[in-house]
Amino acid sequence: MEDNNFVQKFDVNQKSNSKQIFSAILISFISAIIGGACALGIYLGIANNPKEETVDTSTSNINNNSYASSPNLSQVSLSNYSDTAIYAAQKVLPSMVSIKVEYDVNYFGMTKATTGSGSGVIISENGYILTNNHVISSADSSSFYQVSDAKSITVKIYGDETEYPAEIVGTDSQTDLAVLKIDKTGLQAAELGDSSSVQIGEFVLAIGNPYNLDFSVTAGIISALNREMTVDSTTYKVIQADCAINSGNSGGALVNSKGQVIGITTLKLSGTGIEGVSFAIPINDTISIYKTLIEKGKISRPFVGVSGLDIDEATAIRNGLTKGIYVDSVVSGSSAEKAGIKSGDVIVSFDGKDISTMDELNEIKNTKNIGDNVEIKFYRKSELKTVTITLGEK
Repeated sequence: MEDNNFVQKFDVNQKSNSKQIFSAILISFISAIIGGACALGIYLGIANNPKEETVDTSTSNINNNSYASSPNLSQVSLSNYSDTAIYAAQKVLPSMVSIKVEYDVNYFGMTKATTGSGSGVIISENGYILTNNHVISSADSSSFYQVSDAKSITVKIYGDETEYPAEIVGTDSQTDLAVLKIDKTGLQAAELGDSSSVQIGEFVLAIGNPYNLDFSVTAGIISALNREMTVDSTTYKVIQADCAINSGNSGGALVNSKGQVIGITTLKLSGTGIEGVSFAIPINDTISIYKTLIEKGKISRPFVGVSGLDIDEATAIRNGLTKGIYVDSVVSGSSAEKAGIKSGDVIVSFDGKDISTMDELNEIKNTKNIGDNVEIKFYRKSELKTVTITLGEK
């Protein structure tokens, strides 16, 4: 049976010396035919392909040389790189899993079963697995199709052909992280590195399951740090690398020369003439998230209840508006609605700080707790108003 693949477009804001905007494509966890028609975009990818392949490193000669722990330009050679890659891959592969997800897709009233796939990292010996939320959560629907929640999730561990049923422990769409659990103990948890100490130019591996080629390993270097990518109004600070990653790598590991996981691969910039631009969530940013998901099953965050559009000075002058956040909509029953904020208002201050973008509002909001009182100043036409809201829970 032929599998099908669906995409969702996003606006991507990449901040550097010059601001570039890309059209991003989220490759949903529905498998498979990527086809040749990928426009310029970002893939948060999983795909499905009936062919499977396992990387065999059992006969490799491991040499944990000085380059793996202490780069020295005078010692770098091709054999150093090869031995470093072999060492790092063999160390982390036993902590990797491939993930298969089964869904129902409804096309114009016709239901079809389909399968998606992705990758994951074992984070405890008793069966907890870290992956991307988009690997195991249902895709966004459209006017053409509806996607069900996952009917079943199974995982395979490197070196073990058994398919283990997995349950969802918790998900967090804002950070695109999720935790699964399988009923097995004695697993080899991955050693986590310190992503705050990663350096540009550092050697890295990406390990995952592109196109169902299980446990594939690619090599590259760190291209940039703290790269800001905005996907569906959420801004991620990610590690940029030039390792080849493809649909199916999502949820896999970005690994340093010591065989430590320093990131969870999640994004790929793709299009005609674009190669070697991939992104990973820094592992340090995942730790508090997955611990909370294991403990509570969800992440609770303070919630204002507005969505807005950033109005810069030029746009404000052109349209006779005030520089700030133009309130596009207000969530019914939210703190913002209760405080009297309405669509068309322009927010200019949050918690005593002047703001002009949703990113600035969210950055301040995320330092607060649920139940905190926050002062908001906004313009309604030419009148400046001040209200105090109590942050809700999302």
